[in-house]
Amino acid sequence: MSLFNVYPIYNITPTKASGAKVWDANNQEYLDFYGGHGVISIGHSHPAYVKAITEQVNAIGFYSNSIQNPIQEQLAQKLTTLSGYPDYSLFLCNSGAEANENALKLASFHNGKSKVIAFRKAFHGRTSAAVSVTDNPVIVAPINQNHPVVFLPLNDIDAVTTEIAKGDVCAVIIEGIQGVGGLDEGTTAFFQSLQQLCKDSNVVLILDEIQSGYGRSGKFFAHQFHAIQPDIISIAKGMGNGFPIGGILISPKFKATHGLLGTTFGGNHLACAAALAVLNTIEQEQLIENVNQISSYFRVQIEQIPEIKKIKGKGLMLGLEFDFEVNTLRQKLIYEGHIFTGNASQKNLLRILPPLSITKQDIDSFITGLQKALQSLK
Repeated sequence: MSLFNVYPIYNITPTKASGAKVWDANNQEYLDFYGGHGVISIGHSHPAYVKAITEQVNAIGFYSNSIQNPIQEQLAQKLTTLSGYPDYSLFLCNSGAEANENALKLASFHNGKSKVIAFRKAFHGRTSAAVSVTDNPVIVAPINQNHPVVFLPLNDIDAVTTEIAKGDVCAVIIEGIQGVGGLDEGTTAFFQSLQQLCKDSNVVLILDEIQSGYGRSGKFFAHQFHAIQPDIISIAKGMGNGFPIGGILISPKFKATHGLLGTTFGGNHLACAAALAVLNTIEQEQLIENVNQISSYFRVQIEQIPEIKKIKGKGLMLGLEFDFEVNTLRQKLIYEGHIFTGNASQKNLLRILPPLSITKQDIDSFITGLQKALQSLK
């Protein structure tokens, strides 16, 4: 049996990792400035993380949600405290797409409507409802095309107002900072107007913080730069530092009933132990403070590189914009500079998503590698 060939794969086989470094089967070291799509938050193989997972799997790795699991309660308490949402509830699942599926379902249960407003270049996942609110026709199968979804321009509050005025909108879903779409983001005025409009119209505001959450932006959630409180917040990626886990934070205005949402594997013992270790490390090592310091340092150093036309994003969720497509540059970085980076639907954008624990020395190494790769393109 062979693997279903849906991924373009680099000819690299990672065998071990630590912090912001990855080594392949030939013991070649790589600097990780992508973190596997922004998943690695506290660094590869963090000792506290490894210890927590090891101890948990030696005790009990899994049982269903039909029994008590105190680690879920510990995780919920720590998460709501660090995130600034102590009165919200937590529903746990397995991935970002599943988090958005449950967010959209809960919104529809809440107000009995079905139409969703999403935004151009949005990416919310590849499952049924999540992919229907993702602005990429290539990955939307015919079976997913019947969801009532309208895509509007980001930062166009008049367009949102007109659509909501029709009276059939269930929810608005928006990323704190667009990831795959190219690091575009709403303005503070737009986010605040959007929140008020949803509140006045009984429309559920869903903030997709799957990539931009967990400190990556320089705040726990990117939307906190805009002083708003959405109705539902979806989370995943950095939540488990590589262990599959996702969830939604749910406003107190939503009523829970038995059977409303459900999952077999979501919130299992091992996943919760991993996620709790991540939060403890973020807190104890002051990683959000590190994000802000390192991001400022990175921006200053990047100014040395004239080929970069614009820096997009916040914190350590950044995009470097060039006046050429970056595919060849990425290949040179990985095969010659031994640096992992990411791409976006915006073909001239290099995406930067390193662990939140990176150092100034890591930044200096990246700058040197990028300069050499750019020079070799000439």
